Amino acid sequence: AERNMERSAAFTTSVISVRNVSTGGFVARAGGFRSVRCPRRIFSKVRMDVKFADEETKLEVKTKDVFMPALSSTMTEGRIVQWLKQPGDFVDVGEIIMVVESDKADMDVESFEKGYLAQILTEEGESAGVGATVALLAETEEDIQKVIDCGTECIVPGSNHRHDGTTVVDLDNQQSASAKPAAAAEPAAPAEPAAPAAEKPNNVKEVFMPALSSTMTEGKVVQWLKKEGDKIAVGESVMVVESDKADMDVESFEEGIVAHIVVDEGDSTNVGEVVAYLAPSEAEASAIKSWASSLGSGPASAAALAPAVSAEAAAAKPAAPRTAPASSASVVNEGRVVASPYAKKLAAENGVDLKFVQGTGPGGRIIAEDVEAAKSSGAAAAPAEAPAYKSARVYATPDAKKVAKAEKINLDNVTGTGNFGRITADDVLKAAGKAPVQKEARAEAKAPAPSKKEKGDGPVLDGAVPMTAMQKGIAKNMMATLGVPVYSVSYEINTTAFDALYAKVKGKGVTTSSLLAKAVGHVLKDHQILNARYEEGDTHVYKKAADIGVAVATKGGLVTPVLRNCAETDIYSLSRSWKELVRKAVEKKLTGADMSNAHFYISNLGMFGVEHFNAILPKNAGTILAVSASKPKVVLQKNGLIGVEKFMNVNATCDHRVIQGAELAGFLRDLADFIENNIDEVMY
Repeated sequence: AERNMERSAAFTTSVISVRNVSTGGFVARAGGFRSVRCPRRIFSKVRMDVKFADEETKLEVKTKDVFMPALSSTMTEGRIVQWLKQPGDFVDVGEIIMVVESDKADMDVESFEKGYLAQILTEEGESAGVGATVALLAETEEDIQKVIDCGTECIVPGSNHRHDGTTVVDLDNQQSASAKPAAAAEPAAPAEPAAPAAEKPNNVKEVFMPALSSTMTEGKVVQWLKKEGDKIAVGESVMVVESDKADMDVESFEEGIVAHIVVDEGDSTNVGEVVAYLAPSEAEASAIKSWASSLGSGPASAAALAPAVSAEAAAAKPAAPRTAPASSASVVNEGRVVASPYAKKLAAENGVDLKFVQGTGPGGRIIAEDVEAAKSSGAAAAPAEAPAYKSARVYATPDAKKVAKAEKINLDNVTGTGNFGRITADDVLKAAGKAPVQKEARAEAKAPAPSKKEKGDGPVLDGAVPMTAMQKGIAKNMMATLGVPVYSVSYEINTTAFDALYAKVKGKGVTTSSLLAKAVGHVLKDHQILNARYEEGDTHVYKKAADIGVAVATKGGLVTPVLRNCAETDIYSLSRSWKELVRKAVEKKLTGADMSNAHFYISNLGMFGVEHFNAILPKNAGTILAVSASKPKVVLQKNGLIGVEKFMNVNATCDHRVIQGAELAGFLRDLADFIENNIDEVMY
């Protein structure tokens, strides 16, 4: 390798292909070339582009990378089953970019960066070590060729976050630092000499705190869906975790018996820390619990567990096999079933046994179309039988527990209809003889003002109260906007025509928020600068589609789900999308993709009777429109008579680095004209 590089010293690029790298590793050095280390046992084929790139070039190109994440606690490398994006495609934060086969299952992988996919470094069917760069992203479509020319040398500082929950990778040498905590713990002597429980039992497995978003650093265990002694299968929900974005069910990557829970409900821990230990069988659970208890709780126990898992762990006790369906279908998938996450979800919802489904995806992978075909034929129907294991614990959502307490309902007598038989609030209401709350009514998120009695029902707070993960995230984002030079402009808009249209379409499911977003989307087409934002490096980033973020207040804090392509989407589809987003917000199920990539935001406090307010400009936004209540006002009407009409005040806050006062004033003038005179156009 060194000889090849020396011969190519006169050129700007030297491409080295190394096959069957299996031991040691090497460092290539020559003249001004950057050192590149190839870790051992990572690639069957390694392609390295060694280039000259000064600081000016790096800052100009700003390459971002897509890396191989750790999808389980034991994963050291992953194989790319399928690329869901191709070079030239735009990739948003939270958007699924590839399918990766780990040592446990095939999983969709989201992108932590946004940009245009410039170059794929690891092709379909090839493997890469955890943390290795598998693709390069360009900021703009025009920069794709520059990224290809510069390669990994132009990856900008700050884009190398490898925070996947289990592994931290140094960009320079692409080597995992996951073994560092264990190494650091080695010199520490136990407090008591040679306690028997300190010896690690065989086949112990771990459940760790995953990274549920690109910005999550710690998570709070809201609820354990399994208790100590319960059996758990791969892919089964084991706990509910509160991140800085939402509450999410977390699936297990391992199969076994829950031997010891390290982090109790209500407690928080850092991403990557162990929250529970699993035993391969009930007989071994006691020994593992004793060992885990001797380690204490929290991060210390995570450091004490060696990163390697013994060979016996791979042969964990399998779940009891299901009897074959009473059809002529034959088993086509023995042992591990390779299927996309959506295909698995579809199969569970429709009672399709994946053992009898022939996959047509890459490498025989089962995809959603295969499940649909099996469902239509009826040949792969899952048999109805009692589960192999039933826990005595009652599983219920937090809302269900609150409703049960208020209605004095014993959850032991309630049948759950949620995921994995979990009891929902609607299940409790049915048991109490009351009608469940309709999704549409929930989605409006327009609850009446609480009565005096309701106001006094909550706990009386006094003293310091720790912030939730969502509150911390909101505070962090608000602080990030303090350095932005903003200004505000107010405008009064007659809502007579708007109110009349809303009265006509309200019964058809159209919401006020979707009408406002649709109207703003129409006007933005003639005011593109209002749909732009500032980016470091003296750049204005424009957006063709009218993707508008709309603020939603939840019990946990403020979130801003994004309505996509408001100008072109019909009002009924837009309203359905909005109701679904609000439902997810209330249930704390919003994903990063639901709340990203908007330049224009709306905050509406009109339902509270607010007459005027200023909204804080969100991070990476150009404009936020504060909408107040519609109030009656005595005016001289067009017919020359004095009458009463309704007006609302809107107040726009803008980034002065992008939008000038005259441009904002022109937008507000045209928005008022559209709402007052042409609002019916939102229906077409």
